Amino acid sequence: MKYPLDKHRRMWLDGPERFWILTFSTGLLAFSAPGGLDLMAVRLFVLELFCLLGLLFVCKRKTQWTSASIVYVIYLLWLVIGLTYSPAPDYGFRVILKYIYPLLIMLFASAAVRDTEVFLKAGLGARMVALISIAFSFIPFIGKLVPGVFWYAPAKAINHISICMFSLAMIAYTKGTRYKKSNIYYTILFILPCFLWVFRTSIMGTTLAFMVFFIFKYRLKSLPIIYGFILLFVVAVFAIPSVREKMFVDSSSASVSQLESGELSTDNIDSNGRFAMWEWSLDRFYHGRELIGTGTGNLQETFYALRHPFGTIRIVHCDYVQMLCDNGLIGLILFGCSFLFLIFHCFVVYQSHKYHEGIRMCAIVAGSSMAGVLLTMMTDNVINYSMATISYPCGFYGMMLGMMAKYKMKNR
Repeated sequence: MKYPLDKHRRMWLDGPERFWILTFSTGLLAFSAPGGLDLMAVRLFVLELFCLLGLLFVCKRKTQWTSASIVYVIYLLWLVIGLTYSPAPDYGFRVILKYIYPLLIMLFASAAVRDTEVFLKAGLGARMVALISIAFSFIPFIGKLVPGVFWYAPAKAINHISICMFSLAMIAYTKGTRYKKSNIYYTILFILPCFLWVFRTSIMGTTLAFMVFFIFKYRLKSLPIIYGFILLFVVAVFAIPSVREKMFVDSSSASVSQLESGELSTDNIDSNGRFAMWEWSLDRFYHGRELIGTGTGNLQETFYALRHPFGTIRIVHCDYVQMLCDNGLIGLILFGCSFLFLIFHCFVVYQSHKYHEGIRMCAIVAGSSMAGVLLTMMTDNVINYSMATISYPCGFYGMMLGMMAKYKMKNR
């Protein structure tokens, strides 16, 4: 394959490395079939099968385990236990498949990737596909001519958080080269869709990802930068008409002065029925069974069957509410701890200058993008699009672990 950032050089890759680059680059592709076979579910199952077979029989390098991945396995086991008391085990099995994919991606990357060149090739491939998805979204008629190629717009916007962080990290990596300016443009480009589509979820996630990125980079010195991002977020909410109209019930009366005086509350926020859905779901499926919930897949089956008072809505628009309703506080704590461990591990690795630049780049991209994606899960069912969303921070984390394994082997 062509060497990343140098088209005149070639590099040799083995089978697991090539499979990894292909899989990571094409996660944003959905290949859905409107009105026909659910190819997205089939593709998810096939990819998981390939990753598992690759780990067991093809890839000869060791899988790297950390506290984050171990706790996540415990979380998956808890989901399986949730099937035993779930009234909808078939839906529970589908939910578990969606949660398994980020772990398999993480583990496969940790076994397949050992070199910065493979990480760069995978990241640049994913960015190219994301760029094509933007073209499909904004160039008239292209998306309509070939429908179902990419995931839905909310999934694409959340995917762009990881791609944006990758482009931001690449600015420093390509410093002093002709590629630096293009990475600046890419960083800006992947911010724009969430504002143009007026997706409040991804706007919040992107803002937090930027803040965490600079916390990694500058630690306490990043406080002025963080304050600046908070200020920019407030300005965007109140100054951009489309965002303000979607954010508030009565956008004409909402103002910064009301925010400063404390007059704005959740009652002023236009939740599109989310608050009512969350309250109804928690009252019916969580309260009274706080520790264990009512069983994996139960809430999803209820919404898919439309046995609720919210019309034709099929998702509850909050992964954390679904976790509480299905698997209780135990499930939520296990899930949260797993990814908090991941972010903390990435922070520790990035602060250690003994590691080479490729490892530290993966650390800052994985940690910052994971923080942003975790925030988006508060107002959307991100796990439903796990191939395009949460699997990307997990993939960057897995590549970091793989490169760390090679570094430790060389420096024994």
